[in-house]
Amino acid sequence: MVPRRSTDRRRVAAVDRAGDPETGAASVVAVGIIGAMTALAVALLVLLGVFVASQRAANAADAAALAAADAMSGAVAGVPCRLAGAVAARNGARLDACEGDGAAASVTVVVEAVPGIAVTASARAGPPGWAGQPSAPP
Repeated sequence: MVPRRSTDRRRVAAVDRAGDPETGAASVVAVGIIGAMTALAVALLVLLGVFVASQRAANAADAAALAAADAMSGAVAGVPCRLAGAVAARNGARLDACEGDGAAASVTVVVEAVPGIAVTASARAGPPGWAGQPSAPP
């Protein structure tokens, strides 16, 4: 029997690996897992961005409604809806609608969450128990 040289063993091992149909399967699985994790991370970031924008919109709507109600009641000088628009803009929102009903104000603001997605929030502010019409004296 003739002893094999180390180069013969390497050739035999290379031929054995080349004939294996599962060669590289782990790489394909790894690329698939990395792709799925990346897609999940992007979706989660978009979802969190929309959630943060909805909270920002709610805060901006509350502040704008309070500013408009203060102007309507005379506590602050100025045009109610103009003040509401300025307060909304300072909070990163755009005033979409503003209505006054006596001493109460209702506003709607819009915040751009992510490109192509806008979040809307509404708020109403005024004196406690204000139903829209002043109550008749007893």
